[in-house]
Amino acid sequence: METKSFNACVQETIQKYWDRDGLSDYGVQTFQYKDVARIIEKLHIILEASGVRHGDKVAICGRNSSRWGIAFFATLTYGAVAVPILHEFHPEQIHDIVNHSEAKLLFVGDQVWPKLNADKMPHLEGIFGNSSDEYTLLVGRTEKVRYARENLNRLFGAKYPMNFRARDIHYYEDKPDELAVLNYTSGTTSNSKGVMIPFRALWSNYAFAVDVLGHIMGPGDKVLSMLPMAHMYGMAFEFIYEFLHGVHVHFLSKTPSPAVLLSAFADLKPKLVVAVPLIIEKIVRKAVLPKLQTPAVRLALRTPFLRDRVKAEVCHKLQQAFGGNFYEIIVGGAAFSQDIETVLHDIGFNYTVGYGTTECAPIISYSDWSTFKPGSCGRPVVRMEVRIDSPDPQNVIGEILTRGTNVMLGYYKNEEATAAILDEDGWYHTGDLGVMDAEGNIFIKGRSKNMLLGASGQNIYPEEIEDKLGSLPFVSECVVIQKGEHLYGLVYTDPEEAKAAKLSAAMLEAQMEENRIELNKIVPSYCRLHAIRLMPEEFEKTPKRSIKRYLYMDYPV
Repeated sequence: METKSFNACVQETIQKYWDRDGLSDYGVQTFQYKDVARIIEKLHIILEASGVRHGDKVAICGRNSSRWGIAFFATLTYGAVAVPILHEFHPEQIHDIVNHSEAKLLFVGDQVWPKLNADKMPHLEGIFGNSSDEYTLLVGRTEKVRYARENLNRLFGAKYPMNFRARDIHYYEDKPDELAVLNYTSGTTSNSKGVMIPFRALWSNYAFAVDVLGHIMGPGDKVLSMLPMAHMYGMAFEFIYEFLHGVHVHFLSKTPSPAVLLSAFADLKPKLVVAVPLIIEKIVRKAVLPKLQTPAVRLALRTPFLRDRVKAEVCHKLQQAFGGNFYEIIVGGAAFSQDIETVLHDIGFNYTVGYGTTECAPIISYSDWSTFKPGSCGRPVVRMEVRIDSPDPQNVIGEILTRGTNVMLGYYKNEEATAAILDEDGWYHTGDLGVMDAEGNIFIKGRSKNMLLGASGQNIYPEEIEDKLGSLPFVSECVVIQKGEHLYGLVYTDPEEAKAAKLSAAMLEAQMEENRIELNKIVPSYCRLHAIRLMPEEFEKTPKRSIKRYLYMDYPV
């Protein structure tokens, strides 16, 4: 595939598919490519009249929607830097990211705006609603911003007095190493992790997807976008690739419960399914495992001449649960349950597991389902090198290192963090541990970053929750773990402190429940604890007094 600017791909796509359906809010409204182009042009007029210059930051925060995606493309094609913010972040975290990124404008969804305080984002020059047809001006702090919004239709009419046509589009020509997206991996900026993603990484991820998926899906096909677009996994492979390849993207704004997903899959019959492990595991446990555990099926699986037929039937039913029209399901974002993967492989289900990080926008490795090796996460993708920092990469676990076109520029305003993770030879140190076989298949053996993944694809950093939990009464030490879709707090209380306060065991349990309620008020919804469990003794620690977290990941709750 010929190397070209990312914005050139956007421009050519819109012109090519002008009269086709491009983006839909599932069950609500649909935008054709020409509609997207017209709205982008109006947003360009707003940006220009507001005094936004090339390289300025524009923040976008809200639930997945067509207008979220249009605001994103409008920002990039204007030459500004998009700052996508997860709508589920706590309001203070959103304030922090807006301020840290130095965003000049904010496009915000209806569900988020009532929770925010504009006074805590003093450097914003304007805040626009991202849900209405006309991008309502919510806060205008400069005359330029107010003028831009109040005169938008007049300015658009003056620019295109006859008609707005495909040939009128002329987008900003980006350069490969120019900053395109500032993506925050966390809601806190105390240790800033604003990942600086260049245009070359966006283009490279798109070109990779065209290479491996372009032959199996295209114009007329549909995809269900259910992962948060504020994270690179959903943004790259449920939105950018599909839109630039003529595929009709349907945004699922509801919580992706099994019932909601099964209904949407049956209706849309998507050509590709991109998901995190918890979503797949929920559906498999609901649609497959009960069938495999009935006495009749268990008996059939032990009967040689029936076994293959039963597996084929179960596989077919699971494929129908996902709409029955998909080429493969790509699973990524976190470790896949070994039990579920074993079941899927055993019945011949068309799934594959990829590997990536925000810092690589996101793809590092992938294999087509037909060549995928179970237990792995594929092989290094085109334009990316991978090596294991180990004397024997096939047998001795080492850190996974990667370099190539997809790798970030660094962390925004955090040279120390950048230097710690990007070495002088360009290798990005992922912090993940693994081995790689002779064919190049990567097997992840541990995640030293400790990141967890929410059911809808949200990044969960347990240390941030632990920091808040540790400040609550009678919490001496704590670890946050994940069981299925729930988070649990494991807490050790100093017995001398409890004794001095004359707390019985029952009173201590009640105090922990109070702590849980208080904690859940100040963290995002996907970071809330389902329960707190008291530990009988101190956590085991390393010589540096760090808790050996891995010992407690399977602690019975």
